[in-house]
Amino acid sequence: HVPLMESGGASVRTGGSLRLSCSASGYTYSRNCMAWFRQAPGKKREGIASITTDGHTTYADSVKGRFTISQDNSESTLYLQMNSLEPEDTAMYYCAADYFKNPWTFCTYERDFGNWGQGTQVTVSA
Repeated sequence: HVPLMESGGASVRTGGSLRLSCSASGYTYSRNCMAWFRQAPGKKREGIASITTDGHTTYADSVKGRFTISQDNSESTLYLQMNSLEPEDTAMYYCAADYFKNPWTFCTYERDFGNWGQGTQVTVSA
């Protein structure tokens, strides 16, 4: 059982939409924070969105207003709705999970996370 498993990556045209999913059904550790990261070829990994168990979210400026992070706690699934996609959004997308004290303060896309999925590729062409 893979603890975190992403799906939903695909190739789309500029302006298109995708919804990524991350199943955490196999994740047996404590967690109160999940996030999405991405890494483009030759670039550093970039945190883009986070969400606490009770729904507090943070977003990087690069995706704010276009991407929405959400979760279904009953199904242990994290989502990333991506709209108005641009070629600059091309990357491998990863979900991550962790447990933080004071999650409303420390659960942000800028944090280091201890547990990662294997990634799903998103390619946006002009």
